[in-house]
Amino acid sequence: MAQEQSPIIFWFRRDLRLSDHPALRAAVETGRPIIPVFIHDGVSQQLGSAPKWRLGLGLEVFGQSLSEIGSRLILRRGDALEHLQGLVSETGATAVYWSRAYDPASIARDSKIKSTLSKQGVQTKSFAGHLLFEPWTVGTKTGQPFRVFTPMWRSVQGRDVPTPDMSPSRLPVPENWPASDELTDWHLGVAMNRGAQIVCPHVQPGEQAARDHIDGFLERICTYSSNRDRLDLNGTSNLSEYLSLGEIGPRSVWHMVQRAALMGVNGTENYLRQLVWREFAYHLMYHNPQLLTGNWRPGWNNFPWNTDPDHPDVIAWKQARTGIPVVDAGLREMYVTGRMHNRARMIVASYLTKHLMTHWKIGMQWFEDCLIDWDPAANAMGWQWVAGSGPDASPFFRIFNPHTQQERFDPNAAYLRRWIAEGQQNPSDTARAYFDATPRSWGLRPDMAYPSPIVELSEGRNRALAAYEGLKNQ
Repeated sequence: MAQEQSPIIFWFRRDLRLSDHPALRAAVETGRPIIPVFIHDGVSQQLGSAPKWRLGLGLEVFGQSLSEIGSRLILRRGDALEHLQGLVSETGATAVYWSRAYDPASIARDSKIKSTLSKQGVQTKSFAGHLLFEPWTVGTKTGQPFRVFTPMWRSVQGRDVPTPDMSPSRLPVPENWPASDELTDWHLGVAMNRGAQIVCPHVQPGEQAARDHIDGFLERICTYSSNRDRLDLNGTSNLSEYLSLGEIGPRSVWHMVQRAALMGVNGTENYLRQLVWREFAYHLMYHNPQLLTGNWRPGWNNFPWNTDPDHPDVIAWKQARTGIPVVDAGLREMYVTGRMHNRARMIVASYLTKHLMTHWKIGMQWFEDCLIDWDPAANAMGWQWVAGSGPDASPFFRIFNPHTQQERFDPNAAYLRRWIAEGQQNPSDTARAYFDATPRSWGLRPDMAYPSPIVELSEGRNRALAAYEGLKNQ
């Protein structure tokens, strides 16, 4: 088969969309048959319970989207290199295309695959797509990566962002399709247990759902600046899970918000700033992979954090029974919906790392298991930012008072009522759903008494500040 007629293996990863897809556009422009493939390899197999389940939902919808344009999604499970080599042999493909990933595990995998396939005469091409700007294209005047967000924001806010491409109406298909696994045989949701049926009504997977979400958000983006921290209001875009799986591209979001700005809509700059905050996390992770595994600031290696994930205080925190209502409400929102309001994430993380003096890695790993919008860079940077050990971090002595946070961002206690059943005569369905979402082994019931605080806020604050002073004096 001549190379100009041979198929291209298109390896989808965290880019489950058809529009705003530079790699897919490049493949289509060759005119050659395209074989879309997703490989459930070591990287995706390491996902936590909730993000792995959400991946399964996304793959199901994406497979349907491909069918609608005359194509199909080939599923394989196991070592990515072995399956790509096998697919090349089975189909006569002479090229493999994919969108870049930026976490260290994916970079190591992709580098090995590109080197091996290239030596075997297979063309390999990787493309941008998960970020607005490639990490190596953004830096200080001396060429160094930014370590502080605001200078990075100033550097990129006026940059040109390529206009996203439309979805292809058809994909060229091969004469013969290779064999595919059945998605149901992968059992991606097995670790969710009974929690899956509770979270499911709160999830609308896929590219079209992502588009609907951004359209709805743009109708209220004018209130974003004032409402985005309000726990009781629908003030955010709710796009995190779609960006995480690439069901919408950041360039699409950027241009849709910019069009609103040109129409004179308020609130757009603050939202674009948050989109670049996501970018900042990815650039930091790319240039400094240790962000995912250890303290960004080595001086924090001697901080006396609790590192026992089974400590009674940590168990109470995980069970959302700390006795601090807004902390528990945030965690319960996560168990019922798979997501947590960003302001609640900061309160929940501050309470664990400061009032409970527990290592941020324990919280990071718990979120990794429980969030359907889990994102490696944002999760790690967020936890280190709150803990005080990360880049451009909130100072450790800035300890959120959960009570004042709740009074400020949930002034009528609507968020608490939505998620805390104990003490309510007629608790909401969402509050009761928490007890159905949690493991049976926890033995929790809505008729239980709400717990007393496991640590009094003043006691926890004073203990944290004393430990911080000790660290500074070392």
